[in-house]
Amino acid sequence: NNLQRIPPDIALLKNLVHLDLSGNKLRSLPAELGDMIHLRELLLNNNAFRLLPCELGRLFLLQTLGISGNPLSPDILNMSTEPHGTTKLLTFLLDNLTVCPRPPEREWIQLLPMQRPRSASSYSVMSYNVLCDKYATRPLYGYCPSWALTWDYRKQALLKEILDNSADIISLQEVETDQFYSFFLPELKRIGYDGIFSPKSRAKTMTETERRFVDGCAIFFHKSKFSLVDQYLIEFNQLAMAHAESQGSEDMLNRVMIRDNIGLAALLELKDPSLAGMSSVPQHILVSNAHIHWDPEYCDVKLIQTIMLMSELETILLAAQSERGIGVKTRFHGMPGIPLILCGDLNSLPNSGVFEYLVKGTISIDHMDFLGHNYDTFFDATIRSTSTISSPTGNPELRHPFHMKSSYSQENIGYTNFTYDFKGTIDYIFYSSDFLKPVGILGGVNYEWLKTYKVIGCPNPHFPSDHFPLLCEFELASQH
Repeated sequence: NNLQRIPPDIALLKNLVHLDLSGNKLRSLPAELGDMIHLRELLLNNNAFRLLPCELGRLFLLQTLGISGNPLSPDILNMSTEPHGTTKLLTFLLDNLTVCPRPPEREWIQLLPMQRPRSASSYSVMSYNVLCDKYATRPLYGYCPSWALTWDYRKQALLKEILDNSADIISLQEVETDQFYSFFLPELKRIGYDGIFSPKSRAKTMTETERRFVDGCAIFFHKSKFSLVDQYLIEFNQLAMAHAESQGSEDMLNRVMIRDNIGLAALLELKDPSLAGMSSVPQHILVSNAHIHWDPEYCDVKLIQTIMLMSELETILLAAQSERGIGVKTRFHGMPGIPLILCGDLNSLPNSGVFEYLVKGTISIDHMDFLGHNYDTFFDATIRSTSTISSPTGNPELRHPFHMKSSYSQENIGYTNFTYDFKGTIDYIFYSSDFLKPVGILGGVNYEWLKTYKVIGCPNPHFPSDHFPLLCEFELASQH
């Protein structure tokens, strides 16, 4: 066609999959071509290109890039003819693309008036899925430069994010075993933290070398504010196995037991001298950190794991209260007198059964998220250990005794997981509202910045994980 120019407006063809510009007299391409991220095939053969715009590296779904018959450098032409040449060439271009400016700082959202007197004790809590190194691959995150996906780069950016927010309690998910002991724990110990960790249950069946790369959950606390009283591991597959063996349930065996997700909990004592002798203010807190099963097709497993988690946390707190003589009197029969904070990547949206159960404290055994699977014996055993009320259908409900609230609402976070394929809120900081009041939270990432610089997913050079960290400051509420 003897075309000599392609207009930037070609990028308006957002859903174009195949573009053949071969056999023209083109010397250059508009950078906007890199915005056409749905392209699978781009043919530029037999033109007059001496350079390719690095923006083409953003076409991470491209399967074929034809550039033969152009006066390009031999290095570029040779790279394109190698096995997986298109992938190599796109990686090279993306790695050399100029990095966009840093995003604006996330705003602090004050939830309680600034002028009021500070409570006797307040503390901040962070929850952050740090994206385990073995999951940070080019096939999954092809829109991220390869250098920004390396663990050496990301671990320093993750540490900076953690240190900049300087929370008193830090809950991390997807922490590799080796990285907890060789990086996170020593780095945070240097500035006054201590921490606990457990890998996913599969680590028990592995060799020592393999075990190093299993990810898990970690809880860190600043030693100036807290001391560790006890720690607890909640293994959902072990709970499922114990239940299935005693009660018999194929769905429990075949759907829940084969998932090796875990919960971790730390019973902490506050080191605040101003609280001494204040019998109405809790002196302890239980912090739990969980990473729930990821697969959207298994919302029943997510819900069962969450019910197991809350049941175990209730048992832990009631035992701590009776055996250690700690906690305060509560207004509600059966509710532990120790505050609970639950952090985690729950892999569940705010319209899920998991969220409903946590916030409402009840869920019907015929809830749609159970997908009609047979968990009747589990329901019976769980209901026997709690009280029941009737649902509108007349079926009993599963309950937990904590009056939990989420620190964040949809209005002030938008999404916590931000990838090309999925954007949504699945990370949370829940708290027992009888004991704690959120003072403020770290607001969401600036949407206009994401839009302006065409950030289609994370990680990227400015965000070292595909999740955004959550941060909330709490103060203790007196029990009268």
